[in-house]
Amino acid sequence: MEDRIFRQYDIRGIYGKDLTEEVAFLIGKAFISLIKKETGKTPKKISVGRDVRKSSKSLRDALVRGITESGTNVVDLGVCPTPLQYFSLFRLSVEGGIMITGSHNPPEFNGFKLSIGKDTIYAEKITELKKIIETGKFIENKKAGSIENHDIINDYINFMLERFPSFKGIKLVIDSGNGTAGIVAPEIFKRLGAEVIELYSEPDGNFPNHHPDPVVMENIKQLQEMVVREKANFGIGFDGDADRIGVVDEQGTPVWGDKLLIIFSKAILKEHPEAKILGEVKCSQIMYEEIKKSGGIPIMWKTGHSLIKSKMKEEGALLAGEMSGHIFFKDKYFGYDDAIYASLRLTEIIKKAGKPYGIKKLLQGLKQMYSTPEIRIKCPDEKKFQVVEIIKEHFKNFDCNFIDGARINFNITKQFSEAKQEGAKGWALIRASNTQPALVLRFEAETEDDLKYIQSTVNEKIFNVFNFLKIL
Repeated sequence: MEDRIFRQYDIRGIYGKDLTEEVAFLIGKAFISLIKKETGKTPKKISVGRDVRKSSKSLRDALVRGITESGTNVVDLGVCPTPLQYFSLFRLSVEGGIMITGSHNPPEFNGFKLSIGKDTIYAEKITELKKIIETGKFIENKKAGSIENHDIINDYINFMLERFPSFKGIKLVIDSGNGTAGIVAPEIFKRLGAEVIELYSEPDGNFPNHHPDPVVMENIKQLQEMVVREKANFGIGFDGDADRIGVVDEQGTPVWGDKLLIIFSKAILKEHPEAKILGEVKCSQIMYEEIKKSGGIPIMWKTGHSLIKSKMKEEGALLAGEMSGHIFFKDKYFGYDDAIYASLRLTEIIKKAGKPYGIKKLLQGLKQMYSTPEIRIKCPDEKKFQVVEIIKEHFKNFDCNFIDGARINFNITKQFSEAKQEGAKGWALIRASNTQPALVLRFEAETEDDLKYIQSTVNEKIFNVFNFLKIL
């Protein structure tokens, strides 16, 4: 068993190499042992869902065998989006659950997202599960658990139909990328009266048309073209397991996660003044300023869906989100990342704003900023955190946020900072990826020249550190 499959937020690896049926069986047994260790009792019932990857069914069979041999019953949800597996934790009488999914990774990958009670586990608890497998300290139960099937898709669709108004008059393009969203999202929108133009709704674990990651530009090219060609009001793209959303406006322009948070937060803050809204360290400074301007309390937090969910619960926040397209609603919902629900909330806001329907007018008046997309630089796992620490030391006299890597402010407005640096106005982020041997960078500034200056200043320092550590 490879240690590298146990990640910060989930378990993930290459099927047949890192992830095998034997590993899945052991994960099933260890998960029940972990729940008993955490709660003091063997769970009676947990739910299991899976994505459309070719390996998901065989991994499901082995996983369920490990669970039932430990004496726990399984509610088999079949193929469904990850948010629907999370949905089952709130709607069914289960004490936890597992989603089998490779998310937006290439077809040869697969993995497991695990929840105890209603909360996904991460970090130390995933490490603890690994230790249970390594020591073989599984609970024994002479009576095997049973398996029952449940149509969670029908439950979910009906739940959404009861909570959203008519979308008649709305025209949108939905690109499901041959993932699990295609069996759920278009149906909901159609039944709510929207005109839906579908791209790649047919589930196919080979993802033959494009990679199911809607925050990568090349993957949404067809979505952009179709929105413009069909004169649609906007377009929605989903990742492989539908927990991350990508959006393009009526002109085919991408609307990234931080701008979506601005739209959502303004709507929520009209009903809940002074609500707390969480963003992550890659989000635009403008987003934090707009939340505060709208009467909310902005909180910057670490990147990672499990970390965000935990912080939301701790702070009592009503909304959170990441640049990667994870959007979390506690307002009128359960607080987990659900791209289908996020797409419905967005459509509701667009419809309420009136004709002409679109996203452009929802973002009118925003201060113009220049920014880079997320940039990833290859860096060995054993050295990536060391690089970040050296960068922190170098910029320690700047106004910095070290909550997740180093977010270095260059003369940011005093509303959010007391920075006194002269010259360029903007910020730079450098952090170690929790899922890849890489550094993650992002830059934002008030002018293109400022952006180039900030980016070159930080890149030069990274290059020097790489030389010093003999990484290049």
